[in-house]
Amino acid sequence: MDTVRLLRTTSTVLVVAGLTLSGCSASGTGRSAAASSPSAASGPAGTPGSAVPGADATLAPLSADVPSALQSYYGQKLSWHGCDSGFECATMRVPLDYAHPVAADDLKLAVSRKKATGPGARIGSLLVNPGGPGGSAIDYLHYAGVSFPAPVRARYDMVAVDPRGVARSAPVTCLSNAQMDKFAQVDNTPDSAAQIKDVVSADKAFGQGCESRSKKLLGHVSTVDSARDMDVLRALLGDKKLYYVGKSYGTFLGATYAGLFPSRVGRMVLDGAMDPSLSSLKMGEAQAHGFETAFQAFAKDCVQQSGCPMGKTTSAAGSYVTKFLNGLDAHPLPTGQSRKLGEQLGTTGLLEAMYSKELWPVLRQALTAANHGDGSQLLALSDQYYERNAKGSYSNLMAANAAVNCLDLPAAANSPAQVEAALPAFRKASPHFGTDFAWMSLSCADWPVKPTGRAERIPAKGAAPIVVIGTTRDPATPYAWAQSLASQLQSATLVTYNGDGHTVYANGDDCVDTAVNTYLLQGKPPKKGLRCS
Repeated sequence: MDTVRLLRTTSTVLVVAGLTLSGCSASGTGRSAAASSPSAASGPAGTPGSAVPGADATLAPLSADVPSALQSYYGQKLSWHGCDSGFECATMRVPLDYAHPVAADDLKLAVSRKKATGPGARIGSLLVNPGGPGGSAIDYLHYAGVSFPAPVRARYDMVAVDPRGVARSAPVTCLSNAQMDKFAQVDNTPDSAAQIKDVVSADKAFGQGCESRSKKLLGHVSTVDSARDMDVLRALLGDKKLYYVGKSYGTFLGATYAGLFPSRVGRMVLDGAMDPSLSSLKMGEAQAHGFETAFQAFAKDCVQQSGCPMGKTTSAAGSYVTKFLNGLDAHPLPTGQSRKLGEQLGTTGLLEAMYSKELWPVLRQALTAANHGDGSQLLALSDQYYERNAKGSYSNLMAANAAVNCLDLPAAANSPAQVEAALPAFRKASPHFGTDFAWMSLSCADWPVKPTGRAERIPAKGAAPIVVIGTTRDPATPYAWAQSLASQLQSATLVTYNGDGHTVYANGDDCVDTAVNTYLLQGKPPKKGLRCS
């Protein structure tokens, strides 16, 4: 069972897909909806997840002056040392609590960079974040530092910091590996009162585990905290402005930075954009619709392939998935290991493949194997989603994901009755996955610390031009979110990619890459209304 639906970046999925399916560990990312607020509403023409403009709260900027209590953090010196081939590493100090900094409570955040290769004059440091919350930016840097377009790598030092609570930076911990195995298998489409109780108990136990292992940190891992950490790093890197590429949840982190420090925005790319004005409940409904759209695109492609395991028409494919998942609920498939493929793990495997079109052939193969009684390949996709390696160890992805989401926004639902009231809207948004997404609304209901954030618009008045990218059939961050964020940010330009998958920059589309490269290298945003395909 998912704590919250992850927003995994396409680039990271592509890097690890083959590795994970052959038994090696994954290094991916993600983020999901996890809160409710009365300020958000459904969008036009029945599209879930579009904000009502003009009536929402807004994120106010911080003072442009560094408070005296934070001067020591902004004045520290980074000590760089070689760590991986071509990369350098360092550690930076930040306060646990920006409102009450105490040196004894300071957090140490891991930083890595790959220096500009040339030719051409160095522009500055380009921070990258792949999403989550919970994804390791340093792991992603190992992709971006060698695979981002060469002209960009020539002119920028490529830099990443694992956000607080993530991976190498004071990671949040919650459950043991064995407990995570059980948690991931809890049926998130309950058919009885007993199964509803299991969902509630699992979410509560997850939160209790986080409190037991990471109590001091839980109240200080918000997106605002991480955005403030990025400003400290900007100063330590010697840059007057922040240059940034954020994907998926990384767009929310970047937009939050722009809202807090608009005068310090340099060149900022937000790819696979989130809408900060939405409640968690509306985000979950919109994501359900997004994954349904992605599934329909997959099904349309599959039935055109010879030997499609779901039938010969999209209608047949839809019926197949419903019957297949119901079958797993009644009779889990063997996988060659102690864990069988039940409905929840099967659903997670299906959804994992929706993040990237390049995973569609993998899913076809996995479903073909499942039709012959072998659930191992779908289980591998599910493990990739959870960042579970072949030895049974999990990264802290899910722990950090829940901790940040439950702090950023109030719980989407506080009782099973509230979920049941929302079920019709979720099922309308996604006939195949809506129930699963609806029950995830309880993820933060019993969280041990109260949320510090709320749904709010981010105008970032006075910021330099910002580029927002939206993909029309993005499963995890629906295109409507990019449209909304671009309308909120006063200096934003929206680039539309008519295609499939989650995020697009640096994934091989010449139109998008050319537009973004020109912006990053010359400071010229793309023309208004640019559409790529």
